[in-house]
Amino acid sequence: MKSLGYKQSESDHTLFIKYSPNGKLTLLVTYVNDMIITGDDEVEKRILKEKLLTHFEMKELGKLKYFHGIEVAYSRKGIFIFQRKYLKETRKHGCKTIGVPIEQNHKIEGESIPGKLIYLSHTRPDIAYAVSVVGQFMHDPRESDLQTIERILQYLKASYLKKEGPLSMEIYTDADYARFVTYRRSTFGYCMFLGGNLVTWRCKK
Repeated sequence: MKSLGYKQSESDHTLFIKYSPNGKLTLLVTYVNDMIITGDDEVEKRILKEKLLTHFEMKELGKLKYFHGIEVAYSRKGIFIFQRKYLKETRKHGCKTIGVPIEQNHKIEGESIPGKLIYLSHTRPDIAYAVSVVGQFMHDPRESDLQTIERILQYLKASYLKKEGPLSMEIYTDADYARFVTYRRSTFGYCMFLGGNLVTWRCKK
């Protein structure tokens, strides 16, 4: 990939990135023997596919519809991503949808959460914070955890990724000093948006 002008991401070694001279972007994501090629440079995407076919036996499946538990649907304004499989297993596929997975400054006394939700957060960084909050109380499960888990499941039912023109990159950072009353620890974090959508983040106490 490097010989083709792609740069490997330092934070995610399965991601390869290439900026064209015209400012357009092409991304390649790999997972075992599966790949996703995306971006706004149609010419570069075609060239990349042709180069890969000379080295690997490949089958193109067309527009992305399903990838490791994530279902994708398209509209003129953006895309929706679904995890209906997990909702059906928890019998929550008929729930209403919501816009955010957890309320601000959400306080809980003792929580538990299924391991599947923790596994799912690896492919959905937008729920990682909510899952980490409830996951800290798995050792002391109580009845009150249902509302928080149900909220995450409602968010998973239909998450909307908006379409905002060019794939511009924006990075935000923030820090506070022992503000969260539950832990009384300082927190630092950052998040990166690509085309107006969250693609990676980190939060550290």
